[in-house]
Amino acid sequence: MLALIWFAAIAVGVFITTRYTLVISPWLPSNLILNAIRTRRGLKWGVPAMLLAIPYFAIAYWCTVAIDNGATGLLHLVVLICIISGFKFIWIGPLSLIHLAAVRLRERVQHHQKSQHTLTDEQPASTYAG
Repeated sequence: MLALIWFAAIAVGVFITTRYTLVISPWLPSNLILNAIRTRRGLKWGVPAMLLAIPYFAIAYWCTVAIDNGATGLLHLVVLICIISGFKFIWIGPLSLIHLAAVRLRERVQHHQKSQHTLTDEQPASTYAG
């Protein structure tokens, strides 16, 4: 019986997670900004985007104060979403720097290989006329 309850809970969790990921998640403002930062042009904005965590944590704090003063308990959901989004913005800074370093290294290697390839193509083949 316990195994049946366990598997039912997992199935419901997977269903809810899948629906959230496919329906709600792509339209949240924090996810739109994070998707823009993960592009090649946006990697340089990862560290300044860490500052966007401050308003999310401030909103979470204000909601907890409102809950303590008797506001509706549904604000716990807002607190949860704001804290998750705040931590996502804190983590995007170091991760974007790591990705930017990897991309620049890859571009440097490709440029070096291309320049070596053009140098070998430009040198005329030595012919022995003897």
